[in-house]
Amino acid sequence: MARIDATDLLPAQRLRDAVADGEITQIHRGDRHADEGDTFVVDGNEYELVEVRERRLGELTDEDARAEGSPNLKAYKRRIEETHDTEWDDGSTAYLHDFEPTYD
Repeated sequence: MARIDATDLLPAQRLRDAVADGEITQIHRGDRHADEGDTFVVDGNEYELVEVRERRLGELTDEDARAEGSPNLKAYKRRIEETHDTEWDDGSTAYLHDFEPTYD
């Protein structure tokens, strides 16, 4: 268990702001950026990684998209394609980083 820098997992300020606002509770990244039990701090609040695992993009659901701040999977796919200038490939993999605040 380690304390990681939030900017390693959430490189954009808009992502960190959305985590602080409770709009994002997970993020998929191309590489593994943390392990289960690791923590990070955003705006003075601590979060713990509760699940980290590799997934095929074709497994993602509307629920995953909402947890990453998009209204549905279609909007999430469009955002990823525009952000990364690539086409969505259901067979590609990414690492799920699911986290929750350590406070009540």
